[in-house]
Amino acid sequence: MRFTFKKWSMLLLSCLLFVTSFSAAGAANRPTTMAQNGMVTTPHYLASAAALQALEDGGNAVDAAIAAASTLAVVYPHYTSIGGDSFWLIYNAKTKEVKALNASGRSGENVTIDFYKNKGYDKIPSRGYLAANTVPGAVSGWGEAYEYAKKSMDRHLPWDKVLERAIGYAEHGYPVTPNQEYWTKLNLDTSDKELKNLQRFESFRNIFLKPNGEAYKPGEVMVQKDLANTLQTIADKGAGAFYKGEIADKIVKDIQVNGGVLTKKDFAGHKADWVKPISVDYRGYTAYNVPPNSQGMASLSILNILNHFDLKSMGEGTADYYHVIVEATKQAFADRDKWLTDPDFVDIPLDQLLSKQHGKDMAARIDMKKAAESVKPLDPKGDTVWLGFVDKDGNAVSLIQSHYFDYGAGVVAKDTGVILQNRGSFFSLDPTHINKLEPKKRTFHTLNPAMLLKGNKPYMLYGTQGGEGQPQTQTALVTRVVDFGFTVQDAIEAPRWLHGRNWGSSSNDLKMEGRVPQAVRDELVKRGHPVQPVADYTDTVGQSGIIMINPDTNVKFGGADPRGEGAALGY
Repeated sequence: MRFTFKKWSMLLLSCLLFVTSFSAAGAANRPTTMAQNGMVTTPHYLASAAALQALEDGGNAVDAAIAAASTLAVVYPHYTSIGGDSFWLIYNAKTKEVKALNASGRSGENVTIDFYKNKGYDKIPSRGYLAANTVPGAVSGWGEAYEYAKKSMDRHLPWDKVLERAIGYAEHGYPVTPNQEYWTKLNLDTSDKELKNLQRFESFRNIFLKPNGEAYKPGEVMVQKDLANTLQTIADKGAGAFYKGEIADKIVKDIQVNGGVLTKKDFAGHKADWVKPISVDYRGYTAYNVPPNSQGMASLSILNILNHFDLKSMGEGTADYYHVIVEATKQAFADRDKWLTDPDFVDIPLDQLLSKQHGKDMAARIDMKKAAESVKPLDPKGDTVWLGFVDKDGNAVSLIQSHYFDYGAGVVAKDTGVILQNRGSFFSLDPTHINKLEPKKRTFHTLNPAMLLKGNKPYMLYGTQGGEGQPQTQTALVTRVVDFGFTVQDAIEAPRWLHGRNWGSSSNDLKMEGRVPQAVRDELVKRGHPVQPVADYTDTVGQSGIIMINPDTNVKFGGADPRGEGAALGY
């Protein structure tokens, strides 16, 4: 395959100048990107460039989304892979409808509580082949979305063109970023034998470490030949080639040789599902998300509660502002933790949970002077990528893709380059738990892409990395744009917070970026919040993005997060 940068070399140079370093200690004040035709935003500038090329070459928003998602699976292997899962929201400009696609994988036919109990486990291992107990769903999502767009949108690209950039970076290499170096080094910590210490896995060492056992440094070039071959097979034969044929054969063989339980039948029987999107009204806008097994219900529930508070009179960035959102989050998470699992196994009362009355009832339980006792926290991590795309015809995609922990299960299927996800490690081995492990079941998922419509058109596409923080950051973005009129980039860059904890963390607190004024933090402590200051710009609170479309001029406004290495690009 011929891989050239053509006119994109100058664009990439401008992207690099646009992107701040991973530490982002004093980073801020990026300009909002504006364009009349297409707009893309992703957490890595190479993925954004790949998506923009897809649009300018005549592709639709879905083509651009796959181009970016596949590129990220190569250049951001700590955050995502084709061995992970994804969820989609797609707005079709012709039909004026929002479609939701669940591309998360189910557990294998032989994956049971007894299987783990008989091996002496009271919890599913977080890393290794026993953690890889669900079929990777991401590629099936690419396939379903691609076929839908091909049939219903005016323009599209062939598979080989969509995957061209990703294949090129896997085959010929790409410069490692500070972000990748940081997370790789973090996972070489030998004091944490279970969650980190990934160098214990030969397949991880062979690909993601140099021959001397060290992490690649920024600017050093990483090549992934096996992944290039896998992506080329998908380009030649379509997404189905991942689940039937040599790719699936290789993955399953490696899993089973190493004591795992997924089968060829599990892969061959997998498919992504079109599902009915869920929505709530927020200040006259319609906020959309994806239904369970995604936690999108929690993201919408927070907005449903906030409808009953006058945020504008509180003022953005005040103690009242942070307090009411954190308290609404606790209420929404209580519902989520009680109900969220695979809806094929439990009848989840979504209509009631997202009803206006339920939002009002939860709002009434919030004491503005005192923090409620925290709900039992989950322990998810934010190794995820959110992506947004709008094409020339007005089609829009909000997409989120992840393999759960950084580097997923920490193992790479032999001869494929596919990092296996550990999403299924979140299943419970308690037979009474709502999210208990069962065969052919989808687990509780933190992933949720979002979209805000005004009238019957997309007004704002938004989302974030961040596991437990996703609903909270989504709320920050929406309230700052809708309630306070922030620009896209200002909404992204404003100080953020995280109620809860990251995986591997012993603390369950309220992390707040250091830019939140001391007086505000003191007031929150006075109300009972366990405030923990963090760096001024930290991806502990996730890496977010926004695309906003002016309904009068159709100009697109794109933003990317200075907490990461992404870029918003348009034409």
